[in-house]
Amino acid sequence: MIEINSKKLERTSKFVNYSVSSILCIFLILFSSKIIEDLDSTTDQPMVEDYENKALLDKENAKIEKIFLSKETVQSQIQLLEKTLEAAKEKSISEKKSFDNWVQTRATLGAPDKDKEVTEKVLNLDKLYQIEQEWKTKLAEKKSLFDSLEKQETQSQKIINKEKDAAINKYNENYKYYELKVFLIRLLFVSPVLILGIYFFVKFRKHKFWPLYFGFTLFSLYAFFFGLVPYLPSYGGYIRYATGVVLSIGLGYYAIKTIRQYVEQKQAELKISTQERAKNVPTEVAEKALENHFCPSCGKDFLLKKWDKPLKNSETEIYKFVTNYCRHCGLQLFKNCTVCDYKNFAHLPFCSSCGHKPEIETIKS
Repeated sequence: MIEINSKKLERTSKFVNYSVSSILCIFLILFSSKIIEDLDSTTDQPMVEDYENKALLDKENAKIEKIFLSKETVQSQIQLLEKTLEAAKEKSISEKKSFDNWVQTRATLGAPDKDKEVTEKVLNLDKLYQIEQEWKTKLAEKKSLFDSLEKQETQSQKIINKEKDAAINKYNENYKYYELKVFLIRLLFVSPVLILGIYFFVKFRKHKFWPLYFGFTLFSLYAFFFGLVPYLPSYGGYIRYATGVVLSIGLGYYAIKTIRQYVEQKQAELKISTQERAKNVPTEVAEKALENHFCPSCGKDFLLKKWDKPLKNSETEIYKFVTNYCRHCGLQLFKNCTVCDYKNFAHLPFCSSCGHKPEIETIKS
């Protein structure tokens, strides 16, 4: 025989219900993601390249590429000229040093027949100096050419940057329209889903298939907060705040209305006789009331504090802290069984000592 445990059954039911809701919500999210992805593809996302003058950019990039190759050639020539000039300088210095030593020796020995040789050496030094100056001139020309190429490259780069900045500005303007278009497409899809989810939450909370409705409600909230809100236009702060205001007012109104209706209902119930109220206590409510020690009619705690009812030395049982009637609304809470005289919670169907039922019939007759 299968043992039935109401608490385990209740926990299992809750687990199954929440599992059904979660699984349905997950598959709805996956399904809607594919739909939204296809919806987004109906409009082309703008690119910066779409607004660029490609002919102009290609022309200036070709110039820069040509200038870059020319700069490499000139740079190589400059390096070669610098090495050649350095060698010419070293040779001039060496020849000048040799000539100075030779002149000093000639002055010491006195050799007039060497005047012709002196003239030749001076001419040779002049020739080396002339060569060095020529290399310097060539080097200066190449450096000047390199500077000119750099200026041309800078000018072309400025033209490219200006064109790209203009393209980015046009792109930013058109991207706002693209964002708004995507948002409106998503809004057309998400709005009915959100409205339907709220409707299900309000109207079908007590339905036997509530887990399915609840799963759809969770999906509608996900679709709104993760499928729509993150894609609001960057200038759509008004939409965000307006949506927040509408939701706050709607949910606030519903919460306040529900609470007031509940309070009014409880106040109306308390005006009915205790016998009539006892008849309308559901078994599920009675079980929770006993477990959490509150009155099933007014909802207030029925346990007494120690200072409310001091115990005698011999009175240690917990039931000494409870009263047979609610001290707040007068509803009978505990009653002795008519068969075994055991004290029971008056709103449960059977005696917890002997299993007899008639006393509940007396209470709810």
